[in-house]
Amino acid sequence: MRFSYAESMTDPSYYLPLAQAAEEAGYDSMVVPDSICYPEHATSTYPYNPDGTREFLDGKPFIEPFSLIPALGVVTKRLRFTTFVLKLPIRNPVLVAKQATSTAVLTGNRLLLGVGTSPWQEDYEILDVPWERRGLRLDEEVEIIRGLAGGGFYGYDGKIFKIPNIKLSPVPTAPIPILYGGHSEAMLRRAARNGDGWMHGGGDPADLPRLLARLAELRREEGTDTRPFEVHVISMDAFSVDGVRRLEDLGVTDVIVGFRWPYAVEPDTQPLQEKLDALSKFAERVIARVRA
Repeated sequence: MRFSYAESMTDPSYYLPLAQAAEEAGYDSMVVPDSICYPEHATSTYPYNPDGTREFLDGKPFIEPFSLIPALGVVTKRLRFTTFVLKLPIRNPVLVAKQATSTAVLTGNRLLLGVGTSPWQEDYEILDVPWERRGLRLDEEVEIIRGLAGGGFYGYDGKIFKIPNIKLSPVPTAPIPILYGGHSEAMLRRAARNGDGWMHGGGDPADLPRLLARLAELRREEGTDTRPFEVHVISMDAFSVDGVRRLEDLGVTDVIVGFRWPYAVEPDTQPLQEKLDALSKFAERVIARVRA
């Protein structure tokens, strides 16, 4: 089992010392969320918040992932960084490919690209991208990113995107793992068919066993169940050694842990030292014992 540390919507000056502390404490990864803007008026709901409200995002500090991750990479040597998750269809795939390959190069192949469609219809409207066919847009963008990350000349002629033969330089020395985030049947099937992994978004804990079982079933159907595949989940079971063992038995490879309620409307006022203490205590009580 690997352990990912989650901290977001906090004082941006905290990120570097938190990443250093997480690496020193034995965590394997750090997840980095994505949010571009907060519309004053919106009707979309958030599917992973218990009441669907979005107000917890209002005024919260979000650093753009491809800006933050290289900075975190400078002060660490081993820690992986996972976008959790990048709202891919609202972005141009060539630009994302350039950002992702550059970030992977700068971090020594420590980037994992978690991607999803975004639950916010307003994201699409603000960036002048059609809400319709967002799933197809996601599929084509993943294909383009992988093609351009290969390092040679690559062109694409799809239903949405048309790209002449182009080359990016530099590119990383290893493929960038792409993980799909989302709980829908379509997203689970995308992960099973085309992904290097799947990322759980939280929500009702009772849903997790069903999601994991369906994901495993789809991987068997797609004939991909024997290839390497990461399964990243949020679960209270991650906070005990016995719980971690139960998750391992369900096929989980990575647990994502954080130490405060992320959906609070109030600003995060927890001091940095309290955050450092919390991640260290978990490492002592769970990570060290799991690996003993």
